[in-house]
Amino acid sequence: MNSIFDTHAHYHEKLFDKDRDFLLKDLAKNQGIFAILELGTNLKSSKKSLELSEKYDFIYSAVGVHPLDLENLQENYLQEIENLIFKNKKIVAIGEIGLDYHYGNKNKNFQKEVLINQINLAKKYNLPVCIHDRESHNDVLEILEKYKPKGIVHCFSGNLKFAKKIVNLGLYLGIGGMITYEKTNKNLVEIVKNISVEKILLETDCPYLTPYPEKAKRCDSSYIKLTAKKISDILNLNIEETYNITKQNAIGLFFKS
Repeated sequence: MNSIFDTHAHYHEKLFDKDRDFLLKDLAKNQGIFAILELGTNLKSSKKSLELSEKYDFIYSAVGVHPLDLENLQENYLQEIENLIFKNKKIVAIGEIGLDYHYGNKNKNFQKEVLINQINLAKKYNLPVCIHDRESHNDVLEILEKYKPKGIVHCFSGNLKFAKKIVNLGLYLGIGGMITYEKTNKNLVEIVKNISVEKILLETDCPYLTPYPEKAKRCDSSYIKLTAKKISDILNLNIEETYNITKQNAIGLFFKS
């Protein structure tokens, strides 16, 4: 029975060019994948995301502009995103959008402007947002508190206090392979112990962030099983319970208004 919902993937990336079709067919047929949310990071990759969702029944699309893809951003980017929304009902979210201060914050005001514009677009169409938050917790929280979108904070990297604030806003936490990294996962383990599993979504961010012990390999949605196993061990759940609960969480967020 297919019960795994990977809520964050990038199968449009070049790392999948050699075997994309074979891999995706295998995931649905043999790896228990119920659905995959394929996310764009700019207008070009958003269109590729949409193309994949049109080709495969179990793939759904999110479109948007990532904070690290703002260089040479065309002035009509919002209209272009809106045009994509008109084209296909398999667009179920706006993303990957957010803030990223890892490489400095010289353009942080522009990042915030683009994020707010895309949140407002998501609210216009009653779509959830997929938020990228890297070393920008305070500003992300301030914007989410002010504009109150529905959605998910992808690849959650904050502490328990921050997680509780995000959940109290009605948003979900995206938990991926990082929870299996023993040297850096203390915050995530503490969060999973103290946040209801009904507010957690499974994700890979493939082809990146492959879970331990396969960290050196290219990630794909089959590796979500290692993340689910870790979460199940923390919560003393059967892994199928973890799959089913997080699947229903995702269905409620992306498929129900």
